[in-house]
Order: sequence, then structure tokens, then C-alpha cells
Amino acid sequence: MARLPSIWEDPFKLTTRVGSLLDRLDEDFGFGLTMGYGRTDIYEKDGELHYEIELPGVKKEDVTARIEDNVLIVKGNIKRDETVEENNYLRMERRYGSFQKSFVLPEEAETTEGLKAKFQDGILKISIPLKESLRGEVIDINIE
Repeated sequence: MARLPSIWEDPFKLTTRVGSLLDRLDEDFGFGLTMGYGRTDIYEKDGELHYEIELPGVKKEDVTARIEDNVLIVKGNIKRDETVEENNYLRMERRYGSFQKSFVLPEEAETTEGLKAKFQDGILKISIPLKESLRGEVIDINIE
């Protein structure tokens, strides 16, 4: 009887390897397959757009945020504890390495002044003011 390859003997190893492959594809080609890292809430309040991005395991000095061509881009790096050798892990589910999140901003976003960002307890909070024309204005649309 043929022996199965060692990867099939332990389904957790297979899951970990497939997850790592998806992470690599996402990192290298931006397929959006891993979707779980950097979960984001976006809401409007007090004339501003608010982005709250979960970044567990990331240090403030390892994350950057910028606006380029009306796109909010958040980049960072998650570092693995180098004192543990990879072959000593029994299971590795956490993601390590670089990441990037991008958000197309609406035309009403004021991207030149009044921008605020704060990183606390693994949450990056970014506030972007909206131009006066959008703040609390109600516009009725005539339906023909």
C-alpha cells in the first residue's frame, strides 16, 4: 500500500501551507484573498470620514499612511519572533510580513488639510474632513 505524503497525514499542516500560499499570492499580486488582516470600519461623523483599521501585532513605527491620487494607502510590516525557528512550530496561523490596504476616497474628501491619525491599542484611526458642501446637507431629487 502506498504511503501518503507527510503533508496529508496532518490536516493542520496542509491548512497552514495553503494559508501561507494564499498570503503569498495576496502579498505578491494583490488578489485580496486573505481579507482578514486589517479589518476596517468606515463611517461618517461630524463632517469627517473615519477609518478604523485593526492592526494587531503591528508597532506604530512599522505602519505608514498616505493619500496618493485620492486613494488612502496604509502600509506596514508584521514581524515574527525570530527566536523561534520555523521548523519548531506545530501550527502557524498568524500572518507575518508586509501588508497594504487601499481605500478610494470620495471626491468630497478634503485631502490637503485637517487630516488626523492616531495609533492606539492595535487600531489605526484616520479622520479625513469632508468639504463643506456635503456636511449635513439634504438634497431632494426630483423623480420624473
